[in-house]
Amino acid sequence: MAVTADDGTPLAGTLTLPAGPGPHPAVLLLHGSGPLDRDGNTPKLRMNLARPMAEALAARGIATLRYDRRGTGSTPGDWLTAGFTDNRRDATAAVRALARRADIRTDAIGVVGHSEGSLHAMRLGSRTDVRAVVLLAGFAGAGEDAFRWQGHSIVSSMPAPVRLLRRPLAGLGSQALARVKKTRTDVVRAAGNKVNARWLREMLAHDTRNDLAAIRASVLAITGDKDIQVDPDHLEEIARLVPGGADIHRVNDLTHVLRRDSVRPSLTHYRRLLREPVDPQLLDLVSEWLARRLDADAHPAFGEARPAPLGTGPHSDAASPRTEQQR
Repeated sequence: MAVTADDGTPLAGTLTLPAGPGPHPAVLLLHGSGPLDRDGNTPKLRMNLARPMAEALAARGIATLRYDRRGTGSTPGDWLTAGFTDNRRDATAAVRALARRADIRTDAIGVVGHSEGSLHAMRLGSRTDVRAVVLLAGFAGAGEDAFRWQGHSIVSSMPAPVRLLRRPLAGLGSQALARVKKTRTDVVRAAGNKVNARWLREMLAHDTRNDLAAIRASVLAITGDKDIQVDPDHLEEIARLVPGGADIHRVNDLTHVLRRDSVRPSLTHYRRLLREPVDPQLLDLVSEWLARRLDADAHPAFGEARPAPLGTGPHSDAASPRTEQQR
């Protein structure tokens, strides 16, 4: 399935449909920041979140749409020039595309967002056609504050010899942020690498509290107590800001990459953790909560989805049970 963005860019994606006749409830899955494909992967770091999430949801009668970010996978463009607001507009276009499909229930659309994706899910939660929102590792407050907390947390998780450099490292980070905030171009070079300066400027300036206060949908917010990229204490603020409150879960040993770690959390553990599957209890919690909020019918016989043939005729978007549509 391809989603046409506001500027005409085709966002290549996959729609996973559950077994049984439609129309089905459906969820849009939004990943974190960076050049991520529809499964949440980069060539060097494979999150592999989307497929297990889609399969868990399909087993409970819920369809799932995910797509390649600009300049990744089969979507044209350059992710380095795409801003935070561009990513938000693309997510909005994907919700509209879901709502237009005859095999999707327009009264039962949800959004699951992880990391940056959770911030876009917050905004989408104010739409009248979005009924449920799941925030995986979201924060409540200004982007710059969250970014500084993340930097401090990551340095604090490093081995003792590196922690001795905490103050000078924090100073370098502050200087880098100040330089990026003064830029006006989409891309700048920092430490010899190209940086998406436009995305970072927009992210630093964004405050999620306004989005949270405008949410109309039901909200489930989950952050692991070993997340060193997002402050798990923000769960309480999310529940306070969302009208009607939110179901919040601070999960023991859960990290930002949605795997559990029994030792002191660190970025250096990510590659090891990502060799493990997404936490199954997290998948159960999300899928069961969404099934209740979207009035879904369970399909316990659902098996692993298989790619549908790529067609060019007028019915090429029609999927049979247990299929995934790829464009």
